[in-house]
Amino acid sequence: MFKKASIVNQARLHGGYHYPRSVATAIMSDDHKERFTEEHRPFIHFEYEKYYAIDKFGSFTDAAQFERFCEFIGIRCERVEEHPLINYDRLESLYLTTEYTFDPILIGEFYKEKVLNTPGIEVRFFTKIHSAAKGAGEWELVLQNLENEALADVRATTVINATYCGSNAVNRQFGLDDINLMHEISEIAFLTSPQLKDIGLTVMDGQFGSIMPYGKSELLSLSSVAYTHHKVSYDNLPHFDCQQRNPDCKPDFIANCNFCEAKPRSNYRKMMGQISRYFSDKVELNYLTSYFTIKSKLKANFIDDGRPTEISVLHRNPDFYCIFAGKINSIYEIEKVV
Repeated sequence: MFKKASIVNQARLHGGYHYPRSVATAIMSDDHKERFTEEHRPFIHFEYEKYYAIDKFGSFTDAAQFERFCEFIGIRCERVEEHPLINYDRLESLYLTTEYTFDPILIGEFYKEKVLNTPGIEVRFFTKIHSAAKGAGEWELVLQNLENEALADVRATTVINATYCGSNAVNRQFGLDDINLMHEISEIAFLTSPQLKDIGLTVMDGQFGSIMPYGKSELLSLSSVAYTHHKVSYDNLPHFDCQQRNPDCKPDFIANCNFCEAKPRSNYRKMMGQISRYFSDKVELNYLTSYFTIKSKLKANFIDDGRPTEISVLHRNPDFYCIFAGKINSIYEIEKVV
């Protein structure tokens, strides 16, 4: 739980700022932010300054557009004319915003304990679906334990598929349609900085970067639109050339990139070089490590970079739901249909 894309992330609790070209995603993020924040308050880092900036060159959104966008969805956007740690040479504008960061490790442990201690829920780790068939008003499943290969029969009137990049692999096991996805092998770098431990900066809207506190870890997460994504697959199942060097990683059963010898070489130097342009010489950046994962998104959002939650009802009686979500505070969308 929370071992792949949820942890290999900037742990940004989205308030909408990141999606000026996808108002629907921005509004959805902001709609759920207050509830998510209230229900997960112990795991959220509130006390830092978060800035958004518009680069002078190559941005899809200029300062006037960003300000109108923030005003339209009603989120804080205060223009900052000078800052002792920011280099304005490349910036059209800088804004003080309100955006928090959650701790994915703490939240993952919280939900694991909650599920394990809830009566009526049986949790099976290291288990995959061996086969699935439609019976009389129910699904007939055979599960396989990955440690000892033991098989077990399970029957269910409803199946919810929430396996992210594995969504289509599971859909196909039930004989159901794909959802249209694309996939990227992505890297998040983790740094420390005495000057930036309570500051975050995201440069919009194009091939730029973002650095911000990573939950309550006292680390900084660093990503870059230009350098975070190493490989891309436009197939509905994630196909990558590195899988040829690792037989344990298959398009229909993905392994963990962090333990794979075939994972890409880190781009952390390029990422650090890019983000350092926006800071003064006073700022020190110290690289610690990088995490890798496969990130997936709907092909329909390739242009606007949106991350809507898609809930597809792929079968009735017995019911089968496929939930695809790219943002943690969109978890409440499921209440609309289930």
